[in-house]
Amino acid sequence: MLARLVMAGKTDQPRVDFAGGAVGYRFRRGGERGHPLVRAAGIKKDRLPSIVDATAGLGRDAFLLASAGATVTLIERSAKVHALLKEALARASAESPELAEVVARMTLVHGDAKDRLPELKPDVVIIDPMHPPRRNTALVKQEMRQLSAIVGADEDADELMRIALASARERVVLKWPLRAAPLLETPKPSHQFAGKTVRYEVFITALEPHVK
Repeated sequence: MLARLVMAGKTDQPRVDFAGGAVGYRFRRGGERGHPLVRAAGIKKDRLPSIVDATAGLGRDAFLLASAGATVTLIERSAKVHALLKEALARASAESPELAEVVARMTLVHGDAKDRLPELKPDVVIIDPMHPPRRNTALVKQEMRQLSAIVGADEDADELMRIALASARERVVLKWPLRAAPLLETPKPSHQFAGKTVRYEVFITALEPHVK
């Protein structure tokens, strides 16, 4: 699910838009529960886990999960990206009651997920680190190049994964390029869901779902 980036004036400052573009179109069309990320997160009609998006980025995944009914905490350590997200969520909330309902399920936090996850202990942790560069740079979307220019490489992605595995009560979902080598040698994911260009690796951290 893609967030629309609109160039503000003639600068390279991206603007995240949840109401329009591909994100808004998918939201209006519905059908979020069929998305592989939603399935990987374990969201069902009778099961809405608490979720932390540990690498919030431009918020597209968190918005998708919140649209499917889950409560999502977005953690973003870049002050610049955090400000973009805060502004975009406020605009979306003012756009319509339907969007305001989704945004109400999203909590934005500025900080490092490695520090925050142990205290939050959510049911599910989503991790989408900056992916390894592809050989054909033309395949990398413009918004990913812009985001990468702001936040740089996630060189501590493996450390974040291990902290997430120790903190999530039910599962960790790693969003990773479809044909890339595994981020971690161990543990192995229990199963995965494949999209067109990415795979969602599911690491189960509990034998039974947490009952609230």
